[in-house]
Order: sequence, then C-alpha cells, then structure tokens
Amino acid sequence: MLVRIFKSRESLGQAAAEQAASAIRRAIKATSHARIIAATGTSQAAFLNALTRTDDIAWAKVEAFHLDEYIGLPITHRASFRKILLEQLMQKAGIVNYHLLDGDAPNPDEVVRRVGKQLASSAVDVAFLGIGENGHIAFNDPPADFETEDPYILVELDEACRQQQVGEGWFAEMSQVPKQAISMSVRQMLKAKELVVVVPEARKAQAVKACLEGPISPLAPSSILRTHPNATLYLDLDSAALLSPALRDTLDHESQVVVNS
Repeated sequence: MLVRIFKSRESLGQAAAEQAASAIRRAIKATSHARIIAATGTSQAAFLNALTRTDDIAWAKVEAFHLDEYIGLPITHRASFRKILLEQLMQKAGIVNYHLLDGDAPNPDEVVRRVGKQLASSAVDVAFLGIGENGHIAFNDPPADFETEDPYILVELDEACRQQQVGEGWFAEMSQVPKQAISMSVRQMLKAKELVVVVPEARKAQAVKACLEGPISPLAPSSILRTHPNATLYLDLDSAALLSPALRDTLDHESQVVVNS
C-alpha cells in the first residue's frame, strides 16, 4: 500500500482525484468503458468535488456503484447516501449509468441480490473508499466479515459507527440513526483493480494507525486493505498524526510514505 500524506484536506482531495481520473481514463481507453465504486461522507466531499471538476473524462462511459446505504432511510433524507452521490457525483459529473442501493425498498434482500448481480457481472476498474472512526470500510464494522463472497450484505451498525453519523451532523441524535444497512462486502471491495482511499481529519487518526500498524484483523476492518496490490491511502497531517516514524521502514516492506506539500 502506498501511503501519501498532505498538509490539507484540499490538497489531499486534489491529488486523489488526479489518480482516480487517470484510472478512469485508462479504463475507457482500454475498453471504452469504466466501472467505478464511490464512497460518501464528509471525508469524501473535497475529493469528489475535485474529481467532478477534472477535465477530459468521458463520464457518459462510466458505470457507477456505491458502497452502502441505510435501511429504512428515504432518499429525501439529507443523510441518504443515494442523495449525496446523486448531488455530489452523478449530477455534477454527468454519470447516467449508475446503480443505487434502495435502502427504503420493501425487501432489502432483493436489492442486495439484484445490485450485487450487476456489480459482480464484470471487473471494477477503481474503487473510492474511506475509513470510519471505528476502522470500518463501507459499513463493515468490527468484527468485519472477511470471508463472504456475496457482493453486498445486510449488516447491523455498531454504536461507534452510529455515533459518528451524529457527530458529523447527519442526525440530531442516536435514536434517529438507522440500526441496519446494506454494505458492499470486504472481499468485493478488494476485487477492484485499484483502490483510492481518502481519509482526512484527526478523528480518523486512531483508525489509520490500526489500519497501517496493527495486525490484519476483522477487529480493524481497514487493515485488510494492506493486502491489495494496488491501493493508495491518502492522509492529511491530522489523520496521520499517530503513525510511528518506524512505519516508513516496516510497513510490509512494500509500502512507502511520501510527504507532499
């Protein structure tokens, strides 16, 4: 895993967007089509804004999936990931081929099967990910399921995950946060050819440390990203604050830290 550290969320987002745009362009050049997975949340806003402002991407040739969605939350709710992605990515970029997870559907199992079948039908060129305060990737809270091959799964959200949503201002109190969600599975995320992982802010520092310096374990779900052959983790100075100096020499003997301005 390549780890890149930037001074600000904005410079981090711009650099991540440049890598993401290059991956999309390469896929379109090679196959006339690009398949992407997009994350949501406050940590992704600067990145998505920079990406949608990037020139020379044939967005009409992009097929998009998203990572997760609350069960029982209407698309009109400000915290709906469908709403956020439509506003921050699909509409701004002009993506017309996308697959939304309808968490408000009467039968979430049917949504899991239908969208999962579409996702698994062909390789994903690049996935945009984040890491939660509790180390989750998508809504795979600890202890995460590292074994299932199902593209999407139904999950129970833990208290730390739900409290993060309140802390970020999406909900006024814990009682409003859904307790269940549809989430892309860990193994499905790892099948993407390239991972662009965007993780700014001090509140993510402990999760970043566990991701990079602890054991690869379901108790630190994001640690599994170290097993991917083409993953780049974008940090700012705040989210990288707890990393040890020894990281530069010991991280899997394959990773490197590049400090950028």
